[in-house]
Amino acid sequence: DGESCVLKWLTRVTIMRVMWFAGGFHWISIKGRQALPAEAPILTLGPHSSYFDAIPVTMTMASIVMKAESKDIPVWGTLIKYIRPVFVSRSDQDSRRKTVEEIKRRARSGGDWPQIMIFPEGTCTNRTCLITFKPGAFIPAVPVQPVVIRYPNKLVRLMTLYTDSHRRVFSVLFSFSQYLPIYSPSEEEKKNPALFAHNVRRLMAKALQVPVTDYSYEDCQLAMAEGQIRLPVDTCLLEFAKLVRSLGLKRVNSEKLLQDYGKRARKLQGQRLSLEDFSQFLELPVSDELRHMFALFDENEDHSMDVREFVIAFSVVCRPAKTLDTIRLAFQMFEAEEDGAITENELMCILRTALGVGELKVSRLFRAIDEEDSGKISFESFREFVDQHPDFAEQYLYSDNAGFGSSSPSHAANGFCADFSPSEQKKLD
Repeated sequence: DGESCVLKWLTRVTIMRVMWFAGGFHWISIKGRQALPAEAPILTLGPHSSYFDAIPVTMTMASIVMKAESKDIPVWGTLIKYIRPVFVSRSDQDSRRKTVEEIKRRARSGGDWPQIMIFPEGTCTNRTCLITFKPGAFIPAVPVQPVVIRYPNKLVRLMTLYTDSHRRVFSVLFSFSQYLPIYSPSEEEKKNPALFAHNVRRLMAKALQVPVTDYSYEDCQLAMAEGQIRLPVDTCLLEFAKLVRSLGLKRVNSEKLLQDYGKRARKLQGQRLSLEDFSQFLELPVSDELRHMFALFDENEDHSMDVREFVIAFSVVCRPAKTLDTIRLAFQMFEAEEDGAITENELMCILRTALGVGELKVSRLFRAIDEEDSGKISFESFREFVDQHPDFAEQYLYSDNAGFGSSSPSHAANGFCADFSPSEQKKLD
């Protein structure tokens, strides 16, 4: 009955509040009014920066989208079932479509289901800006209520603090959530989820007084990929990745496409291509995006490019954590037929492109691999060296080249994205 439902709700909220109090959050401030499910079926939260962002979820008892495996976690799995989450199965190839359909079904139920709380950034950032919102929360084309999260206490950035004597330091933390007015989509926004998401993001960024940036979840994954080498903070591969998406090059069968590009690039044997040649290589019409991509590889500004560099960059974007696979493909395109080896200059070109930088010193690394001083190295010798020196990038690349801030562990702390503060950030009007 109604009295029983109220009792269960109060019990659950009390448990959650006690849990956060024990975790150090003694004050949780809420500004504004949470809309009813019938008024705004979806709550969009941001910025998403840590597991502490679960506070609004547990305090409002709104549903969330989460991994199906989470329901098997002891205690937490039992508690989380109370909010009736939308479970996503990684083993189900059709999971994304089913998830979107379930969100649409609940959002259009007229308030019969609890509100769905979604972090549209899709990943954790460092709260200095709002990255591109994923469209999932906006596809149902129903009113949403934006919610912004702030942590006035700077110590919240440190998940666990220790003194020199290894004694844990507990800090009284403070969380602040603000419910913004309900945002009802226009007819144009209902037909265009990306526009709907863009406009809600700008509204939230204005409330937070932070800029927005065109970087996305995929860019975060690229920037923080744990391969044998990590991208420097000034890499141009994030810009390249955006162009790849806008040109529709990154597809489900990217691996097959990569192998095809690699074979065709090898046959060209370093022949430099014009913009028109590059257009034919990709089987795409010449466009502003294609011109921009071409310019990234026209380092001599002579209106030509080596398509092998494009293939290397494309490989990094498609499989950022598989560094050796990219290097193997690059060796296959650059190696001489007679001995299957490459020169120091070719290694420099490969690694420079894989890192997305203009200049790169590799002499010390090359000499360390080329023990016989033959002036050439094979992929087998490179791989053997990497196996023996797993931190070779730290020893031979980061220390010899400026601008490799991402080699510092602090940039990857807590799974945060790299510091997105590029010059092309879009400031608020």
